[in-house]
Amino acid sequence: MDLEEKTLASRDIFQGRIIKVRVDQVLLPDGSESSREIVEHSGAVGIVAIDEENNLWMVRQYRKALERVLLEIPAGTLEENEEPLECARRELEEETGLQAAKWQKILSYHSAPGFCDEKLFLFMAQGLSPGESSLDRDEFLEVEKVPLKEAYEMIFSGEIIDGKSIIGIQYACRLLGC
Repeated sequence: MDLEEKTLASRDIFQGRIIKVRVDQVLLPDGSESSREIVEHSGAVGIVAIDEENNLWMVRQYRKALERVLLEIPAGTLEENEEPLECARRELEEETGLQAAKWQKILSYHSAPGFCDEKLFLFMAQGLSPGESSLDRDEFLEVEKVPLKEAYEMIFSGEIIDGKSIIGIQYACRLLGC
């Protein structure tokens, strides 16, 4: 069975600073029609920054969509034509004031393929040294370092709930041990 949904028409609904929303009219495999609401996103990076004492550097910030403060790994949105590694280096320094001597791509994945085309690239950063933070004008966060084992336990206690952090922490524990 061909599972592809063929696009019959597409209509832009919203163009924002971070996302674009469109509605596609599609032909389903059984010949019927339906509509799909699609969020377009340029992509993002997440950084698992581990220091020599096996601490994970994280940021605590308010997330309006959830109406609460979250503890997350540093992350950010790709700028136009920006390579993911370049974005990861920029975001780590902007958010934490850290630079890293060693970078390793962990993996990439789609965060919510049911309605969004966002692709996230996860990197591990080691060999950390002080740099210079420079937050965006509308960005407020606190930097925290958490022992990797404690961060792992915070996943299962429900204190860490965002996907990129959960994936990154589990990868780091598998690679470095928790």
